Amino acid sequence: MTKYTLMFLCLLSGLMTEIPLTAQAVRTSPPGRGMMFARYNPANEVALNGTVQRVITARKFGSPPGMQLLVTGPQGTVDAHVGSFLAKDVKAALRPGTPVKVVGAMEQLHGQQYLLARQISFNGRVVNVRSSNGFLVRSLPTRTSRFAARNSAQNGGR
Repeated sequence: MTKYTLMFLCLLSGLMTEIPLTAQAVRTSPPGRGMMFARYNPANEVALNGTVQRVITARKFGSPPGMQLLVTGPQGTVDAHVGSFLAKDVKAALRPGTPVKVVGAMEQLHGQQYLLARQISFNGRVVNVRSSNGFLVRSLPTRTSRFAARNSAQNGGR
C-alpha cells in the first residue's frame, strides 16, 4: 500500500465512526436545518420597512456567514442576514442610510434573533436573496449594471 492509500483508509474509517447509521438518528434531526443556519419557516415571514444603520461583512462567532444589515424601523433594530451571494452592485448600493424593505423569516440561531432575508427592496429595485424554501440564491448583475460597468471602463472609470 502506498502512503496516500493508507492515509485515505484512515480518514475514511474515522469518518465512518462519526456517521450515525440508525434510522432513529435520521428521524430526530430537525427538518430544513443546515449545518450553520436556522431553518427557514415561511410561517414566520414578516415584512420590515426601515433604514440600513450598519452593514456587517465580517463574521463574528455564532452568527451566520455572509453579509448582514442592521435595519432600524418602527419595530426597532433587526439583524437581517442577506448571505454571501449578492452581486457587487447590490452590495455597493446597500449602505448606511439606505431605506429598505426586507421580507424574510425571523429565526433564532445560538440565542440571537435574525431576519433571514428572502427579498430586499431598495432604490426601486427588488433583489431575491432566498428561494421560498429559504435557500440562498446567487444574485447575478443586472443587464443595466453590466452596461454601466462596461461604459465606465471604456470611459476610463468616469
